[in-house]
Amino acid sequence: MDLNGIDEVIERPDRGSLAGFRPGDAWLGGGTWLFSEPQPGLSRLIDLRGFGWAPLAADADGLTVAATCTIAELERWSAPPGWRAAALVPLCCRALLGSFKVWNGATVGGNICLALPAGPMTALAAALDATCRLWGPDEDRALPAAAFVTGDRRTALRAGELLREIRIPAEALRRRAAFRQISLTPQGRSGALLIGTLDEGGAFRLTVTGSTVRPLCFPYPAPPAADALLSDLAAIPDALVFDDVHGRPAWRRAVTAHLAGEILDELAAP
Repeated sequence: MDLNGIDEVIERPDRGSLAGFRPGDAWLGGGTWLFSEPQPGLSRLIDLRGFGWAPLAADADGLTVAATCTIAELERWSAPPGWRAAALVPLCCRALLGSFKVWNGATVGGNICLALPAGPMTALAAALDATCRLWGPDEDRALPAAAFVTGDRRTALRAGELLREIRIPAEALRRRAAFRQISLTPQGRSGALLIGTLDEGGAFRLTVTGSTVRPLCFPYPAPPAADALLSDLAAIPDALVFDDVHGRPAWRRAVTAHLAGEILDELAAP
């Protein structure tokens, strides 16, 4: 879709562009959502691709994913030996239903910043204890990925801030992991997307997305009894359970409990 209200596109931004952020501005990553519907309040786009960030960088301490890394680039990434939880990467990428054009245009940062409950990049980052590095007009800051999305289409970003990168620690990537996802229809958005991890010390963690308006993490020092886990899930407040045409709250609660049980069984097994 053409955005005929745009007066200017900054193709080669610099850090000074953050200080000059004004009402009517928008950061442009892949643009797959931005150009999908009218944006009457926008007059200027600042193209993040002009920063020239390397999409992916792995070292002994973990993986850095630039906000402008595309879903296709992330899906093609090959993890070092021993990073067992990296098996989640292609699963989460494929949970984002779209054509090859969308995969090669949509960015990891864009998916997270859009803050849809079904956003699989949010699920991946939250489940693996990622840290979001934010650039701001006055200061830079770091925020746990699990706290970045605060609600349906809401984030912790302040005015003029942008998501620079997502840092996933190597310790989290060495964990065992289990993934479950369900949609109400074959080509629908995720009604629930759950990820469980088990670290080398036996600590278990369940991350719930899709069925809730923001990521919810349930950590345990060891795999809990099934009744205890289901009790904690049942205590999720109604206000945090998502409700739209892709799944009503009662259905989302039911499938979340079922998938959580499957994840617990998988990771609790030797």
